[in-house]
Amino acid sequence: MPCTTILVGKKASYDGSTMIARNDDGFFDEKKLIVVRPKDQPRKYKSKIGHLEIQLPDNPLRYTSTPSVSTAHGVWAANGINAANVAMTATETITTNPRVLAADPMVRYQPKVGRKGKEVPGSLGEEDLVYVVLPYIHSAREGVERLGALLEQYGTYESNGIAFSDGNEIWWMETIGGHHWIAVRVPDDRYVIMPNQFGIDHFDFDDALGKKKNFMCSADMKEFVEKNHLALDLDGTFNPRLAFGSHSDSDHVYNTPRAWYMGRYFNPKTYKWDGPDADFTPESDDIPWSFVPEHKITVEEVKYILSSYYQGTQYNPYGHGAEKGKYRPIGIGRTGTMAILQIRGYLPKEIAAVEWICFGPNSFNAALPVYANVDTLPAYLTGTTMEVDTDTFYWASRLIAAMADNNYTACIQLVERYQAAIANGGSRIIHEFDEKMISAKKFDQLDEANKKLCQLAKKESIDALGKILRQASLAMKCNYNRADN
Repeated sequence: MPCTTILVGKKASYDGSTMIARNDDGFFDEKKLIVVRPKDQPRKYKSKIGHLEIQLPDNPLRYTSTPSVSTAHGVWAANGINAANVAMTATETITTNPRVLAADPMVRYQPKVGRKGKEVPGSLGEEDLVYVVLPYIHSAREGVERLGALLEQYGTYESNGIAFSDGNEIWWMETIGGHHWIAVRVPDDRYVIMPNQFGIDHFDFDDALGKKKNFMCSADMKEFVEKNHLALDLDGTFNPRLAFGSHSDSDHVYNTPRAWYMGRYFNPKTYKWDGPDADFTPESDDIPWSFVPEHKITVEEVKYILSSYYQGTQYNPYGHGAEKGKYRPIGIGRTGTMAILQIRGYLPKEIAAVEWICFGPNSFNAALPVYANVDTLPAYLTGTTMEVDTDTFYWASRLIAAMADNNYTACIQLVERYQAAIANGGSRIIHEFDEKMISAKKFDQLDEANKKLCQLAKKESIDALGKILRQASLAMKCNYNRADN
């Protein structure tokens, strides 16, 4: 599924938290944010796409999930935070090449053909991963280990990137072919940008096959690379992006421009991004996977960059130049949900996890924080149905976006005020309840806080919806005034 991911290490973030975030760019998927309690997690799971049935452990943790409302194509949980304050987002669809797929083909479901035919189950994919991994891990590292074992046992039918985080670490994992994988611990002082391409650009096999301090991989990965002549470096080093990734013409309009814009935003002085002598252009294949930012990164900036559409450049689709809309934007109209999963490891475990949830197109939606360590969430987040209404955050966000996009000039200021109102008010409520609960040494007000946060979101969304509706109505073409003549 086309998506964009950003990962922020604890020394690169404004407050020492870890942050992992991803645009889940589906096909206008109706989404909701729920809490899955241990009693509601099944012990046997069968995927819709892979037709694969697996036994799940008996001791699941409670976790948040952002599933599709329709279960016709599976769960598609997207992201979440579990009761151990471990976060997971899955997946960033990534690219590969024929050399990899020849050596380790994808594992695909084969339906029964004819009376004597036999159905052959497939494997795991984005539909399944959060559901079968997140409830069973107690650290980001454990997430890599569990998913790695599942991939080696069952395989996958697609190329995916997966992020895990806890209060101390972030790990990024990428699948390679049907059964192989590698993972890298994100350096604490760096951020990572991922735009639907194989991203990791350095790897240490000695560490991965030894102490596993900062690198991990499937057990036979080094032999797999050597046997199939996958390493393409000339200097004896190993660049996984060269070995396992792609460098197609479509990458240069669909993927690399997003990496360029994100790097340009957070490191404007470190490199030259524009002009004929630029270090990196929108079509560069060698934009680094990670950077040390020029300043510490905030939640608001993560939201902004995942909502962006080349503002300040000639590629802005709302601009007027010949190159407007040339490249695929980060904030795109078909986004179903985006979550910034923030683990504040410096706070008591009861309030460490905050999930900033967005629904619909990021360029016009707002990020609402909620405490994740709860058994239930308000209906404004959980109650999305397939029918359009204004009583859920999902549909209110989608309606605002659709009207604002078609009336961009008249509505963008209203959208920015709306986004600021929820960001400011939400941050204030989290701050107030953090202080109250820490002072009292009691953490029994999480539900009250989440209720107050959803009341804020509903009030501001309805207000913005009314104002944007009015502007859209004024711009209708079937208007007439006698003075027009």
